[in-house]
Amino acid sequence: MVSTYSAYLARINRVFDYIDAHLAEPLDLDTLATVAHFSPFHFHRLFKELTGETLAERVRRRRVEVAAGRLVALPDAAAARIAIETGFASPEVFTRAFRAYFGMTPTAWRRDGHARWAALRHETLSKIHQAESKKHQAALQAIREDGDMWPRGHVTANGGSPMHVEIKTFKDARVAYMRHVGPYGSAGISQMWRRFAAWCHEQGLIPPPRIMYGLCLDDPGVTPADKLRYDACIEIGDDFKPQGEIGVATVKGGRYACAMFAGTAAEIAGAWGRFVSGWLPDSGYAIDGEAIEVYGKDFKMDEKTGVFNCELCLRVRHT
Repeated sequence: MVSTYSAYLARINRVFDYIDAHLAEPLDLDTLATVAHFSPFHFHRLFKELTGETLAERVRRRRVEVAAGRLVALPDAAAARIAIETGFASPEVFTRAFRAYFGMTPTAWRRDGHARWAALRHETLSKIHQAESKKHQAALQAIREDGDMWPRGHVTANGGSPMHVEIKTFKDARVAYMRHVGPYGSAGISQMWRRFAAWCHEQGLIPPPRIMYGLCLDDPGVTPADKLRYDACIEIGDDFKPQGEIGVATVKGGRYACAMFAGTAAEIAGAWGRFVSGWLPDSGYAIDGEAIEVYGKDFKMDEKTGVFNCELCLRVRHT
């Protein structure tokens, strides 16, 4: 039976996704309450209770965060154009909102401010990962006890070996997803994957194996750690409908830079860091969307070590 909390959470997630897809459009209370299928009064109160921020704070934060990413990814684009594309009424309004959030102007952000900001965010994440080592061990032990939940087999960790990156083109994929909000690389994501895999088995989606995805929807170098969104996803057919906390979304196709990963859940955040900071700067590419973990039909987990294999894929464009 679907809990009221799960049903409400699914509606809030739908609003999050709508905000990101319509930043340049009016995002007032009435519009977003309609997306959530709540009355405006009930939605305004519920949103703050479930997310820890007001609806206006959420919209403003996402607009400045997305704009911040575009300022770096599109160095030749005028800041005024980016401001309009992310929903600000004028460049002046954009500059005030940007300074209030980041403590600097868009110009200073482009110059070197984004690097300093990202370094602080990554330092925070590193401390969280260190503090969660015991939770990771507990999550790994629980996964080992899942029996036939995961495909088993020997997997050799590739550790810090140089990444071999391939550029691939993906098609759109319709997926069912369960969402985690919190630090990337945390034990909470492993715990969610256990719940999601159990749900997939209950629904008869696996076995046999089918492609699954881990979607990193926010930039950990910009977004606060406690607001980072991660979706565990599985490919589904056109007839599947959302249920409970399980939503339906589309993993966008396009050009992706992909590198193989083989390691434990506690190591995947570090691998992403090496990918972005090591390979990307001199690659001739810039990030152009989400970061995705692709768990293909050859996915398996080593029951002795907890090492598993997947592809780390960044949606990119030529610089």
